Amino acid sequence: MWKKILNSPAFLLACVTVVIAAVVLSPKTKSLIEAAADFTSPHAMPQSQEWTVASVVDGDTIAVKRDGETKKIRFCGIDAVEKQQKLGPQAKSYLQSLIDKGNGVVMVIPIEQDRSGRTVTEVFVKPRPGTPGYRSEEEIFLNGEMVRAGFARHTHNSDNCPNELVIEQSQQMAIANRVGVWNDSNVVPR
Repeated sequence: MWKKILNSPAFLLACVTVVIAAVVLSPKTKSLIEAAADFTSPHAMPQSQEWTVASVVDGDTIAVKRDGETKKIRFCGIDAVEKQQKLGPQAKSYLQSLIDKGNGVVMVIPIEQDRSGRTVTEVFVKPRPGTPGYRSEEEIFLNGEMVRAGFARHTHNSDNCPNELVIEQSQQMAIANRVGVWNDSNVVPR
């Protein structure tokens, strides 16, 4: 008898209805749905924006332009060697070389505003086809790459950076490989 009930279409329909009702009426499900619809929610993923790099200020700050607008952006979760410090010019040059791999175009994910009015962001470059060492569908995460190369350090005030773990892992690689600031005790990113 139970086998007959369990295999009946009415029982299956009742089970599906209960599951759907539980999902729809669950407070957690509702808040996730609302979060996805509400861009200001901390659960919502920020949208990336394509910008052209106008200039590289230093190893963690660039000026970008789009549609007549220019703004200065700061990389989320990192602090690079300043341009007047030892390795500073190399950090700026290395960042420029990464940007050049994407013909000067970057994908920016805005995170927040800093106290200087700069937009704090995660920045990616999609390498142009044929760039040695990269697949065309691959993106270079500039925040992490600057840390991995030893030109910046991970800052722990980056709770809002979606890829903070990547930055942290990049720093561990830089320390293990003793590159950049991790190879010279006289240089410490501020």
